Amino acid sequence: MRLTVLSVAYPFAPVTADPVGGAEQVLSQLDRALVAAGHRSLVLAQAGSTPAGELVAGPSVAGPLTEAARTRVRGEVRRRLAETLARHTVDFVHMHGVDFAGYLPPPGPPCLVTLHLPLAWHQASDLRPGRPDTWLLPVSESQARSAPPELRLLPPIPNGVDVDAFARARPRKRRFALFLGRLCEEKGVHLALDAARAADVPLLIAGEAFAYPEHRAYFDEVVRPRLDARRRYVGPVTGAAKRRLLAAARCVLIPSLAPETSSLVAREALAAGTPVIAHPVGALPEVVDHARTGFGADGVDALAAALPRADEIDPEVC
Repeated sequence: MRLTVLSVAYPFAPVTADPVGGAEQVLSQLDRALVAAGHRSLVLAQAGSTPAGELVAGPSVAGPLTEAARTRVRGEVRRRLAETLARHTVDFVHMHGVDFAGYLPPPGPPCLVTLHLPLAWHQASDLRPGRPDTWLLPVSESQARSAPPELRLLPPIPNGVDVDAFARARPRKRRFALFLGRLCEEKGVHLALDAARAADVPLLIAGEAFAYPEHRAYFDEVVRPRLDARRRYVGPVTGAAKRRLLAAARCVLIPSLAPETSSLVAREALAAGTPVIAHPVGALPEVVDHARTGFGADGVDALAAALPRADEIDPEVC
């Protein structure tokens, strides 16, 4: 049976063959798999996206992502979604945006919402959609456990990575630690920098500060003053360059201040044979096996103490 699946991306990040954001990576993997299996994949995403299936171009996003800009974009997504459902016979809608409640489709085909971010980041009403045939999917056991008991969730399905692709990129290990991810306060970039300085370990910061005013201010006022010759920002990385960087790193630091739902960065690091040193929050203890594939370390002092121990971890075990 050939299905037509409409995937709806977070409107403020493009979907490419190897996107930066975790939700976009998961959507891209599913889109490619649907096409490879002979199904029809429609992807409603930011204009300029390049899915494997058919792009339903959403609004362009330029300039600072103020609340007014976000409201405008979500309204346009609602309109394009309704148009697409009226034009095509869609068997299934799959929502990936943290702000999904702002543009749920009108009643019609079954709709799955994959919850990529902590449940506490949603309004309570968002997690109780009145739309019929709408299902909520957590991506880790810890995320599912954080839900109120009356909330109807499907059993969790963890995010996955292409282990073989990361295992093939195995250059010789170098001495630097790596932070990879969004450059925003909840990811704890400043803690990674402080820990690397305390341990006297070189650190590379790879990632992107998106156009939210608060993200740009955090980078300029908190991250940039902590950079020096041994702790450098190298910009966003994707594809083969990301895989090589992960594989070459001594370890990956994930000092997240938010309860990670199903850390793709941790999974990618381990697939590349690189230990992970992480705050033990959210799903990270489910991903990182303490003292075997990395270390749980709470706070700057613990992170700094764990950094020299990265060499104790066997890359093959990771």
